[in-house]
Amino acid sequence: MKILITGGAGFIGSNLAKRLVNDGHSIVVLDSLLRGNKLDKITYSKVEFIKGDTRDLDVVISASKNCDIIFHFAAVLGVDIVADNPVETMDVEVIGTRNVVEAAFINNVKKIMYASTSGIYGHSAFESVLTEEVLVDPRTSYAMAKRYNEIYLASHHQEKGLNVTSLRFFNVYGGNQDTRMVVPLFFEQAMENSAITVFGSGNQTRDFTYIDDTVEACVRLMNINGCHIINIANEAEWTITELSKQIKEITQSKSEIVYLEAPKKRYDYEVERRVGSSEKLLSLTNYKPATSLPEGLKLIFDQNYSN
Repeated sequence: MKILITGGAGFIGSNLAKRLVNDGHSIVVLDSLLRGNKLDKITYSKVEFIKGDTRDLDVVISASKNCDIIFHFAAVLGVDIVADNPVETMDVEVIGTRNVVEAAFINNVKKIMYASTSGIYGHSAFESVLTEEVLVDPRTSYAMAKRYNEIYLASHHQEKGLNVTSLRFFNVYGGNQDTRMVVPLFFEQAMENSAITVFGSGNQTRDFTYIDDTVEACVRLMNINGCHIINIANEAEWTITELSKQIKEITQSKSEIVYLEAPKKRYDYEVERRVGSSEKLLSLTNYKPATSLPEGLKLIFDQNYSN
């Protein structure tokens, strides 16, 4: 197939592009390169790369010509960056998605796969594993825009029959991720034997999902038509303190774990508990993520830091 990946030079997009190229698909990557290019040289040489912004409709129409599927992954990422740039965050999400949908109809693209987020759940359902049926509680500009786009895409399925899948990613991590995210930040601090900085008590939990598992789920969902919202989660809870200790152990670091008061702008991001269910994913694809956090962290270390 011919497939467009918006944001395809980012962390998840670049890993997906590599997999799809290796699977024999023809890949177009559209990315503004605002945060750099994470495509490896071999993959970059095999894709059609277009530097541009999804907020430019003409660029999106051109990039999606003759495509069978669009993976719409372009977004503003990173808690601090999003908190400091709420208007741009929402513009990229809302205008970009509207343009992707319009381009899909103009070019007769049959399916859109959209990168949503577990952040949509917000502060809801602390006591339970999060399923797609849980009432969501988006509070940040990022989460609000993601939820809007889920509904916007579903509406186009309802009215016009567009096949849409919104992928609620749960704390995806892996090699080649930058330090806007907690796992690479802790690795960098540990490798330098500097303080590993944890905001809050460190008892807040997350569901960390390894990049290869995430990509595998995306690939399997390419063949599922209709309208779906689907969690991609590892279904395991780890505290941030446990994460920092795992990375210290793997790197043999002398770093001290230091607890800091979270800045006020991070409040809505600092939920106390988040763990997702991938049962819907399993029922649709006979697959769900299985790489444990210690296994995934060891893979990152072996691929990026061991001599």
